[in-house]
Amino acid sequence: MTVLRIVLLATLLLAPQLHAESTTPRIAIIIDDLGYKKQAGERAINLPGPIAFAILPDTPRATYLAEVAHAGGKEVLLHLPLQATHDHEREEPGSLVLDMSRDAFGKAFVDKVDSIPHAIGVNSHRGSLLTRHPGHMTWLMEEILQYGDLFFVDSYTTASSVALSVAIESGVPAVKRDVFLDPDASPGTVEREFARLKKLARQHGFAVGIGHPHATTLEFLEKALPTLQGDGYELISISELIAMKSAPAESSMALSAE
Repeated sequence: MTVLRIVLLATLLLAPQLHAESTTPRIAIIIDDLGYKKQAGERAINLPGPIAFAILPDTPRATYLAEVAHAGGKEVLLHLPLQATHDHEREEPGSLVLDMSRDAFGKAFVDKVDSIPHAIGVNSHRGSLLTRHPGHMTWLMEEILQYGDLFFVDSYTTASSVALSVAIESGVPAVKRDVFLDPDASPGTVEREFARLKKLARQHGFAVGIGHPHATTLEFLEKALPTLQGDGYELISISELIAMKSAPAESSMALSAE
């Protein structure tokens, strides 16, 4: 019996327990775009609970903030720059772009993930062009699988994104973003979108929110996160949410291997 088969069978045995515990709506939150500002990054990392932090490669504080987050027991993600449809002058340095060869794409990915210490997953940065291309998303999932035990979060910057479906087809543990907490940084927007995140979690059992290290976002979360449990929600890590969400599919795989 292979190690993979043992893992799948173990997941099958745990699946009923995961399902039984799923009556409490779960919320996972990622703070994106860390790497430029030290003070804002440190404040974000000090948020209570198992928040994940997505760090942009090739930024001046990337390594420092990854180390601080990891030391604080927080999950670190590579915030992978992907080509957007518009505003090409705003692309992050080293973005993965449509006209790359397969070899150049793979080398760029490895360089980016190697540059972020302690990264356990990848989430997309921008990418409204690249995430709609199945071929390039297949390349990305091949690289994620080849690199090791990484998961993928589609930041879902376009409704045309195929990134999540390609990840699932490729066998990469994955989820997509449900709510941007701060499409603008006004306090009223953050409050409204956080309420929407809670509503979606209540409707579907879980929801994924993405925010940014804006002062208004961090101030709101510092006050709101400690109230989640009392309101009947559980704040969990993004890796835990993905593992929980993936359990039924992996259980089916185990059954089909019988």
